[in-house]
Order: sequence, then structure tokens, then C-alpha cells
Amino acid sequence: MAVGHLATTQLPQPDLRQRVQEVLDSMRRLIQWDGGDVELVDITADGIVTVRFRGACVGCPSSQATLKLGIEKNIREKIAEIKQVVSIDDS
Repeated sequence: MAVGHLATTQLPQPDLRQRVQEVLDSMRRLIQWDGGDVELVDITADGIVTVRFRGACVGCPSSQATLKLGIEKNIREKIAEIKQVVSIDDS
């Protein structure tokens, strides 16, 4: 019996949208604690994540700090493909 290369089974990486959603979900409790929420809207091919704030986050002056210093920082630390996180406004 010839000894060949051992095949290794690699579990597929979760898709990009799922990985981003998991990071958002990990932060959701803190955002909801202040009466707000955040929804994943889109991810572009060039690594731009779009989110929509809900509840108390809408119109809150601190929402941009939450976006850049909290959400974007955490997503970019965990997911190298992401370059930026932006928010959209329904108004």
C-alpha cells in the first residue's frame, strides 16, 4: 500500500455577511442597552459595510462615535476584508 498525502478536511469559512453579522450581534446587547439597535444593510465587493441605526440611535449625536470607535473598529479587527463601515439614514 502506497503512502500518499493525507487529505485534510477544512471547514469552510462562514461567508462574509455572516461573519459581519456575528460581530454586530456580539455588540448588539450594548447598543440595545441604550435603547438603540443596528441592522446590517449591505456589504460591497470592495469591503464597505453599510448599517442602519434603529431606535434611540437614530439622530443621536453619539451614533457616529459608536459607528467608528465601536462598530467599525470591532469589525475591522476581526475581518480583514472590511475597509470601512458607514451608516445610512432613512429620512
